[in-house]
Amino acid sequence: MLVSALFVILLATGISLYRAVMGPTAHDRVLAINVVNTKTVVIIVLIGFINRRPEVFMDIAIIYAVINFVSTLAFLRYLESRRVD
Repeated sequence: MLVSALFVILLATGISLYRAVMGPTAHDRVLAINVVNTKTVVIIVLIGFINRRPEVFMDIAIIYAVINFVSTLAFLRYLESRRVD
């Protein structure tokens, strides 16, 4: 059951990657990459449960989520500073 959930999330990640490549604006692309990174966190946790070692993979997922959050904020701040009104 966990393996099938993993495949569904991988499929949804592929759809989000398509939006990241074909997004009409930079904000759409950043949002799509953020969604991909969030799904990556879920994939890491699922792999931990499949391997019956969720505590190790949970630490990795939390660190990855924090890096994802900070990098998304930094990049969006960079995009806002470049905006010409």
